[in-house]
Amino acid sequence: MDTNNKQDSYDSSVSEKALQSFTFHSNAHNVSVLPWDRFSRWVYCICVVTFDLELGQAMEMIYPAHIKLTEKEKTSICFMAFPDSNSGCMGNTQFYFRMRQCPSRKFTLPAHEEYNKSSLVPLQIDFCHFFGFVYFRQVKDKTIPRGYFQKSMVLLTKLPLIALFTEVLGKIAPSFFASGEPSIESACHDIDQWPSPVPGVPLSLPLMGNVLQICIPSRLDKSSSSPEEPGDEKYPVTFFDKINIPSTIEIDAFRCFLPVLSHIQLLWELVITAEPIIVMAGSPNITCDMVQALICMIWPLRYCCDYRPFFTIHDSEFKEYTTKVQAPPPVILGVTNPFFAKTLQHWPHIIRIGDLQNQSGPSKQKIKRGGNIKSLDSKPGLYTMYKPFLNKDKDILKKIMKGVQVEKSNESQSTILRHYLLELTQSFMIPLERYMASLMPLQKNISPHKDTPIPSPFNPDDFLKSIEQSGPQLTSGIKGNWSGLYRRFFRSANFAGWYDMRYKEVVRKLQGLHIQVISEANMMEWIRDKQEVEIVDLVLRLRKKLLAAESGNLSLPEKTIEKLQSHVNDIIQTLPEDLQNILN
Repeated sequence: MDTNNKQDSYDSSVSEKALQSFTFHSNAHNVSVLPWDRFSRWVYCICVVTFDLELGQAMEMIYPAHIKLTEKEKTSICFMAFPDSNSGCMGNTQFYFRMRQCPSRKFTLPAHEEYNKSSLVPLQIDFCHFFGFVYFRQVKDKTIPRGYFQKSMVLLTKLPLIALFTEVLGKIAPSFFASGEPSIESACHDIDQWPSPVPGVPLSLPLMGNVLQICIPSRLDKSSSSPEEPGDEKYPVTFFDKINIPSTIEIDAFRCFLPVLSHIQLLWELVITAEPIIVMAGSPNITCDMVQALICMIWPLRYCCDYRPFFTIHDSEFKEYTTKVQAPPPVILGVTNPFFAKTLQHWPHIIRIGDLQNQSGPSKQKIKRGGNIKSLDSKPGLYTMYKPFLNKDKDILKKIMKGVQVEKSNESQSTILRHYLLELTQSFMIPLERYMASLMPLQKNISPHKDTPIPSPFNPDDFLKSIEQSGPQLTSGIKGNWSGLYRRFFRSANFAGWYDMRYKEVVRKLQGLHIQVISEANMMEWIRDKQEVEIVDLVLRLRKKLLAAESGNLSLPEKTIEKLQSHVNDIIQTLPEDLQNILN
């Protein structure tokens, strides 16, 4: 690929032979795609940011060249591309950031919408944000007036696949620093050959002489039964069955939580109730890992608030997030600049992390409260006034300590931690899933001659009464004020996000069941004594349901769709010819 082809993305002069090489199989038909179409499904662009003595951080290159970024986005990328700390960060440093996309030009692709339909909820694309993966190099160079070579490569993407893109950038950047721009061109050409990011399908991704093997977890991998099945008194709960944190986002949880391991359960409460949290460390790669570990604590529940693995004083939301006029917003921020130690003293929950390399075992630090917060720029630990609702589970700490004594690997210790947190989240969410299932109308009450029924409204008081018989105590031995924790959860964006998703799923399920009931009914008998206006209205409603099925919003058996279409055709035949012509 030569540099003259950078602008050929949507050039009508691209040869037929070139276009034929860019095809992919989508659903049941082949669709021709232009150069960079495959690339854009995975990566938005790759930027190179350098340090200019006069300008400071400056955008040196954007590839592919046809990609457009607003000035605000360019500025944000430039500041995020360099570590914002006093630690020096000599050599190579990899980290990532998350930034808002300018709302004036929302970047969405059909492939991304398809990806979201089948991916696990925590791995779905947030169309309002970009992820930027950074490879920063700083080395001494006497030929440069500043005395240091400082440059970053940034990979911008919509996909929250942390491990994958960290690996991808780890292969591209060193080659670029050794060989220059041709290595970026070569890598982007490889990415432009990748198949679509389809969850649940093993994918082979060629990159610079290597082949990356990944399988993005799919929500369809779970068992077919679901908690919203109507008419089942037991309401089988499979929302959490056989789910583990996938390798696409997995981090070393044990290493991250080691400095605050004795407070692991308290941190879980803070995250699931969407409390504002600051993570302070000397290097952005530490804050990134810690922020990622925090939002993964409630897996597979999605963390529905904003989070910034690396946040700087130059961020466009700096004033919004640091104002003292109002309470801090529900966001998790990772910061490295010592300036934040004073600016964010008013935040209710602060995690200060020291040098992780000097950590040999779990820290026994006590929670630091109130007045001690002024010294947080020098003393690691957890600063909070929060009083947990649940009693501390000492068994998990004993288990981890035993693992330290017998020198278990970090991977083994991380597995223990992830399973503990997963079971804790399961115990918390399963009663909610059961209650949500109970809001479904019984299947026998779904009539082909009435509108699609809707679920009953969620009543927090009714739910809290239900946990006396089917609460977390059935699956968890942890004691405490579960009701108080649920009430706090109900006020959070995490509950709002979960409920909105589950409500939509239940509504779609009811729509599908309603269509199945209609397809099995004797509609010709029903319309026998109906007025023309009622029959036309029925035809229009049935066609609307067919349209929903054909658009992919409803998953229905082909046989059901055929029956429904047959009903529509038969009903139209009973109408006068002029109405038939209009409806046809």
